[in-house]
Amino acid sequence: MSEEMTRGASPLEIELECGFDFIGDIHACYEELLELLQKLGYSPDEERLYRHPEHRKMVSLGDVMSRGPASISTMVFFKRHIDAGLAYMTDSNHGWKIARWLDGRKVNLAHGDEKVAEEFNRYEAQYGSEAALRLKRDLREMLMNAPSHLIFTERGVRTVVACHAGIRDQYIGKDSKRIRNFCRYGDTDGLDENGKPLRKEWHTGHRTGELIVWGHDPRAEREVINSTVNIDQGAVFGGSLTGFRFPEGEFISVKAYKDYSDVPGNPFSRTSI
Repeated sequence: MSEEMTRGASPLEIELECGFDFIGDIHACYEELLELLQKLGYSPDEERLYRHPEHRKMVSLGDVMSRGPASISTMVFFKRHIDAGLAYMTDSNHGWKIARWLDGRKVNLAHGDEKVAEEFNRYEAQYGSEAALRLKRDLREMLMNAPSHLIFTERGVRTVVACHAGIRDQYIGKDSKRIRNFCRYGDTDGLDENGKPLRKEWHTGHRTGELIVWGHDPRAEREVINSTVNIDQGAVFGGSLTGFRFPEGEFISVKAYKDYSDVPGNPFSRTSI
């Protein structure tokens, strides 16, 4: 029997009442995130919430944590801004693994996820076990509730789709375990001899009218193909953190302060992520 697919509260449909700023994979590059937001026109208020004078909102494509130096600060930043109605965030592969780890499940923390556990060990040593448990619970809730993808509409017409790793046209507006996994990991075709995923170019089959904004698969330069926009420029690998302004269609980027990764060889190698 085929897996049932339903339309409902997840993913969210959001009406484009103002501009949105989509942000590629941050991977705990917290200082670069703050610089990018300032370049996009945001500034902190008295509560350290970043607001835009034109009431624009930020949209993270996920993978805000892991690999880089400041996972907790970055996750807390988005928790506060999502709760305040100032930001949105999609589900992602690292986000899903960290959500399960925060939930106490047995998961293998690798590929930079182990750095999140190391940060929490330091946090607990400084603030105590009760504070660490509260923080884990709050961040787990945010990550578990992240939608597989987000649809932005203009007068009810679907205009932009935001997702982490990709989405097939027939999945847009629907939800299932298969769809959530596709949006987290993209279209893969097994593993290579080194155990790395063989990624397929799902976006070449995009035919519907929505613009799809995605990340996950780092490219040295932003890539616009077939009404899809990849804005993961490998910030944690020493590349850039990219923002995409909509409806203006403008790209704003911040050069990474350093290469934070432990990945050998070409940091933008598609088999190294």
